[in-house]
Amino acid sequence: MHFLAISNDALFVYYLLSNVIYLGLLIVAIVKNVRHRHRLGSQRLELVKASPFTPPITLIVPAHNEERSIVGSVGALLGLEYPCLEVIVVNDGSDDATMEKLRQAYQLQTARILYIADIATAPLHAIYRSPLDPRLFVLDKAAAGCKADAINAGINAATSPYICVVDADSILEKESLIRIMAGVFADPGRVMAVGGIVRVLNGSRVVNNQIEEVRLPKSPIEVMQVIEYLRAFLVGREAWAGFNMLPIISGAFGVFQRDLVLQVGGFRTHAVGEDLDLIIRMHRRLHEDQRPYHIDFIPDPTCWTEVPTDLKSLARQRARWHKGLIDTLWPNRDMLFRARYGRVGWLVLPYMWIFEFFAPIIEVGGYITIILALISGVLSKSFFLQFLLFGYAFATLLSIGSVLLEEMTFRRYSDWREVARLLVYCLFEHFPYRQLTMVWRLQGIWQYLRGDLQWRSMKRVGIPSNPVA
Repeated sequence: MHFLAISNDALFVYYLLSNVIYLGLLIVAIVKNVRHRHRLGSQRLELVKASPFTPPITLIVPAHNEERSIVGSVGALLGLEYPCLEVIVVNDGSDDATMEKLRQAYQLQTARILYIADIATAPLHAIYRSPLDPRLFVLDKAAAGCKADAINAGINAATSPYICVVDADSILEKESLIRIMAGVFADPGRVMAVGGIVRVLNGSRVVNNQIEEVRLPKSPIEVMQVIEYLRAFLVGREAWAGFNMLPIISGAFGVFQRDLVLQVGGFRTHAVGEDLDLIIRMHRRLHEDQRPYHIDFIPDPTCWTEVPTDLKSLARQRARWHKGLIDTLWPNRDMLFRARYGRVGWLVLPYMWIFEFFAPIIEVGGYITIILALISGVLSKSFFLQFLLFGYAFATLLSIGSVLLEEMTFRRYSDWREVARLLVYCLFEHFPYRQLTMVWRLQGIWQYLRGDLQWRSMKRVGIPSNPVA
C-alpha cells in the first residue's frame, strides 16, 4: 500500500512536470515565432538570390528503392530558387528501377570527376552527370544497409561549403533554401547548422513537383501525424533552438557546414537515428573545442514529406525512432551533468532521458500502479477521475495551442473546415493515439535491447513524378 501511494504521487509529479515543461516550451515558441515574423518583414530574399556572395550549397538525396518518387523529387529540387546549387543523388544499391528511371529522365552520362573518400563508405560503382542539367550528379554505390552511408558518400562528392540533406520522398518549396540559408546569413561565423520545418504531404495536391494546394489527409491516422509534426517542430524544436539546445535536425531537411560534418566523422553509419546522433556529436565537438556556435531552427522553410498511411508502417517508424533515441543517448551518456557541455549536458540530455526515453516505461508502469491503487482503495475514485480529466485536458490544450500557433502565423490550411478538423482530432490524440504510440515505443526499446537494429521498410504511395521537359 505504501509503495502504491508513493508511486502514484511520483507519477502525478512526473506528469505535471512534463506538461509544465511543454507549456513553457509553447510560450517560448510563440515569442520566438512572433520575433521571426517581424524579422521576415525586413528580409529582402530577392537580394539574396541575386547576390554574388550567397554561398553555394549541395543538396544530398539518399535514395534506396525510390522508383515511385525519385524523378518527381529530383525535378522539384532542381527547380528550387537558389543562385548556386548542386544536387547529388546517391543511389544506395537500389534493387528496383530507381537508377533506370533517373537515367531515362535525365539522360545520365558517366562523369569524370575527382572523388576523395574523406569518410569511408561502401564502394562506388559509377558517377553520372546529367547533360540536361549539369547541376545534377548521381552516385551509384553498393548498398551498405543504412541511410547514413549514402549521405556520407554525397558529402565526399559535395563541392559546396554547405550541404543540405533531403529525403528522396520529400518536396521542398521553391524558396525553402533561400529562407533556411537566411538563418545562416544572420551570423555565418556562429551558425553551424539549421533545420527547417517538415510538414505532412499526404492529402495535398501536387502539380509539376510542387504543392499546388495544401489539404489535410482523409485518414485519421495521417491527420494525427499532422498534429504531431506541428507540435514537434513549431513548439519543441523552435523553443529548444531559442536556448541553443536543439538536439535534432530532421534528416528530411537540414543544412550543415560541410567542414564541421567532416570534423565529426560524418554521419555514424551504425546509428539507428543518424540525424539525432549527428547533432549531439556536433554539440559535443563544439563544446570540447570551446567554439561559440549556434544550431538553429527556422520555422517557415518547408519540406513536405510523405508519412505512413497504415498502422503497421507507422508502428515500425515509431519503434525505429525510439531505438534511434537510445542509440544516441547511451554512447553520449558521459555528457550528462558535465560543466564542459553546458546547457546541453545539464538540461536537454537529462530531459531526453527522463521525458523521452523513459516516458513509455513510466507511463505503462503508471497505468499498472493506478489500477492496483484503485482496486486496493489507496487511490480514491474521485481523485483518479480529476487527475485523468486534468491530464487529458491539459495535454489536449497543448496540442490545440500548436495547431493555433500554425494557423496564426503561417495559415497553410486556409479552409476553416480543415482547421476545425485538426482541432477536433486534437481531442483524440491523447486517447487512444497516445497509448498506441506508447506500445510502439516499448517495442523499440525491446528490439534495441535484443540487438534488433534492422531498418524495416514502410509502405509508401509515392510523390507523383513529372518527366523533365
